[in-house]
Amino acid sequence: MPHITLHTPLGELTVFEDRGAIVALDWGRGVGPDDAAPTPLLQAAAAQLQDYFDGVRATFDLPLDPQGSTFRRKVWDALCRIPPGETRSYLDIARDVGCRSARAIGQANGDNPIPIIIPCHRVVAADGSLGGYSGGEGAATKRFLLALEARSRTGAAPGELPLSSPPTGGQHQGPNR
Repeated sequence: MPHITLHTPLGELTVFEDRGAIVALDWGRGVGPDDAAPTPLLQAAAAQLQDYFDGVRATFDLPLDPQGSTFRRKVWDALCRIPPGETRSYLDIARDVGCRSARAIGQANGDNPIPIIIPCHRVVAADGSLGGYSGGEGAATKRFLLALEARSRTGAAPGELPLSSPPTGGQHQGPNR
C-alpha cells in the first residue's frame, strides 16, 4: 500500500493511501518498500501534517476513507466537527451521534485509523480530564496535540504559551489514536 513516513515532533508518522484516499496514520515507520515515489495525495498529506505541527494549519483538506462500521464512521465524522483547540466529552459525542454509551464512543475513538487528521485527541472525559489515548505515548501525546492546537488557535507565537515538550520515542502502542 502506498505510504509516506515523515518526521514530526512526535517521532515518525506514516500515512497510508488506498484508492485515492487516506486510510491510515500510524506511529513509526511504515512497512514495505520505501523506494516507491510518494503519490501526490501522500505528498499533500505530509505537507498538511508538517503545516499542522508548525502551527500554520489547524484542519486538514484530504480525502479520507477510514474503514469501520457505520457507527464508527458516524463517530469519526462527529470528531471532525470538533473545532481545533476545543474539546468535547465522550458523552457529548454520544449525544451528537444518538448513542447512549460514552463507552461505545471511547471504543470507536480507540479504533480511529487516522488519528490527528480525524481528531480523536479532542475528546476528553466528562469531568474534563484527558481520558485515554492509545497513539504515540498515550496521554503525553494527547496533551501535546491539544497544547499545539491551543497555541495555534490563539495565534500565540511559539513560546508565548506553554507547549509541553513532545513525548519521546513516538512508538506505536496498539491501534492508533
